[in-house]
Parts: sequence; structure tokens; C-alpha cells
Amino acid sequence: MRALVYRGPYDVAVEEVDDPRIEAPTDALVRITTTAICGSDLHMYEGRTDAESGLVFGHENMGIVEEIGSGVTSTRRGDRVVLPFNVACGYCRNCRAGKTAFCLTVNPGFAGGAYGYVSMGPYRGGQAEYLRVPFADFNCVQLPGGTEHEEDFALLADIFPTGYHATELAGVRPGETVAVYGGGPVGLMAAYSALLKGASRVFVVDKVGDRLRLAERIGAEPIDFTAGDPVEQIKDALSEDGVDRGVDAVGYQATAAEGAEQPAIVLNQLVHTVRPTGSIGTVGLYLPSDPGAPNENAAQGMLLVDIGKFFERGLRMGTGQADAKAYAHRLRDLIIAGRAAPSFVVSKQLPLSDAPDAYAKFDNREPGYSKVLLQPGRAA
Repeated sequence: MRALVYRGPYDVAVEEVDDPRIEAPTDALVRITTTAICGSDLHMYEGRTDAESGLVFGHENMGIVEEIGSGVTSTRRGDRVVLPFNVACGYCRNCRAGKTAFCLTVNPGFAGGAYGYVSMGPYRGGQAEYLRVPFADFNCVQLPGGTEHEEDFALLADIFPTGYHATELAGVRPGETVAVYGGGPVGLMAAYSALLKGASRVFVVDKVGDRLRLAERIGAEPIDFTAGDPVEQIKDALSEDGVDRGVDAVGYQATAAEGAEQPAIVLNQLVHTVRPTGSIGTVGLYLPSDPGAPNENAAQGMLLVDIGKFFERGLRMGTGQADAKAYAHRLRDLIIAGRAAPSFVVSKQLPLSDAPDAYAKFDNREPGYSKVLLQPGRAA
């Protein structure tokens, strides 16, 4: 089959690779209809992880079940499904608690597995024509048949649940004020989720015009951090000592206004943006190893965070990858009911053959490449 293969920093190619096969009775094979490029993929693409050549990318996947193992009972051939990016067993302690991002069995020596991502187990990604899905009865989320809501449902694999998870980590409640740092797809999904939950005011901090315009379109208030200190801009808008809740949707490749990389800048800005006794949800990616870090400590995942002010203000923070499966069904039902339409972030739909060019343009933040969906069956 054809698949997008990582060959080295800034070098990916669509190549012929071995077809996936049923390896365990609980497996299913899914023909991919839509798979998305994620901002997290850029960390690997840029050589900012320990990803090795040969890795097939793609953790945001949906498609049609083509084959099932003998132990699969509730998932059937022909089912249309979306696949939360966490590969999970469904029966370990963490899975039973709904913490599927931290499954204890699918990736020995590590809490959590995922499709097509460095250190997240031996699972190929779905930026390909077919995908093997372990523990299919648990990991396949059923969708209505047909093609309706294809763009919306594709976002259930990762960014919609991840944005929603950010608001859960932060503890967003109706009527509260929220600041989201990072206006990429996940940050926009966090802002959208906060508004769905009834937040009274939501601020989105970024410098990219297209992102800020999308934030305004959904009812959030855009903050351009190149126009001045975002902390002061938000406090001036509120006339209060900060928002109730904050979200970090940026992670370890954060930059200052002048463009210099400062891995802890967003965390420290949030410490000062959120009011005393407020809380922060951090879904922006932080890693214990960064080959391209700007300093030795950051290369080992150690950042200079203003813990003194964090403690003084009585803040709380939740962190970690989203338990996408925990939210996928309810968010799916919001889409079906017409109460949510997350596909406003989708900027392009392309054939798989265009993936290398799309990665380069997405990495350069070119207009129209903020959220790209790849469709292997789409004609070039």
C-alpha cells in the first residue's frame, strides 16, 4: 500500500510499504478515508524528537472497516469508524478509569500508545491507505454510515477531544473567562469547547492573522502577542486580575514576539494571566528529550518555570495528552445533533500524494495549510 514515510528532518515521502495484516484476534483493518496532519506531527517532521527513519505518520484517522479478527464482536466489516489517537486496551487500570492516553499494556515500559508517533509503541500511522487497529472493539468509535460530516468526524480522532480535554483540565465552567494561548487547530478547538461549555469571554493568543480571524469568527477575542504583552492586553480587556482559566495549546516550541524560541514562555505568561486560585490546562506538547532545544536544560525537558509566582497565586494545573476515547462519543453526538461543527478549522482536503508538499507548507505556516485533511482515495 501507499503510506507517508518519515526519512529524516524535513523529509517525508509517499512510498510503497507492506500491507498491514491481522496480527491478533482483536485486530481490525481499516481502509482510511480521511487522515489529518497534526501540529504534533511537525515536531517529528522538524527533527525535534527521536523519531527514526521509516516511521509511517498519522494519528488522526477514520475510515471503513475492511477486515476483523476472530475475537472482534461489536465492530463489523463495512462499519464507518473514527479512531481516537490513543491506542488503548480497554481493560487496564487506567483504561477502566477512562485514562486511555495512559494505557498500561499497549506500549511496554511507557504509559500510553498512539498510531504513528515516536515512543508511542510499534503502531503504524494512518497517513496511508490502510491501518491495523488493535483492540478494535474498544478503539473503533462507530459513526453513521455514508459520508455526511466527514470533515467534522475526522477531528474526533484528536484535536476536538484534545481541545475539549484542555477545558476539562482547566476546569472551565459556564460564565467563566478563559485565555487560550495558541491559535492553531488545538487551541481553536479549546476556545470552541470553552464557548460550548458557556464561557462568558474567551481570549485566543497568537500572532498568525488567519488563526486570529478564525478565533473571532467563533466568538472568541483575538490577542496578537506581537502587538504588546498578551498578559496586559487580556487584563486591560477584563479590568480584572486575570481570567478564571487558562489553556496552553502551544507547548515546548513556544516563541517570543521577536521570534526567538523560549520553551517556557507560554507557561510563565499563563501564570500571570490566570487570576489567583484559577487553573490552567496544558495540552501543548512537552517532551523529556528535544534534540533541537535552544539550551542544554530544555534539551532534557527541564524548563525555567516561575513556580514561585505559581505557588503565590494559588494556581492549579492539569497536564497530559487527551484521553480522546473518553470524549469521542459525546462530541460525536453533538456533531450529529447539529450542536457542534468543528470543521471550521479545516483549510484543505488533499490526496495522499500531496502530503509531502502539505507538510512543508504547513510547517511554513502558509495560508490555507492550517489544518489539512488527506484522503487516500482522492484523485490527485
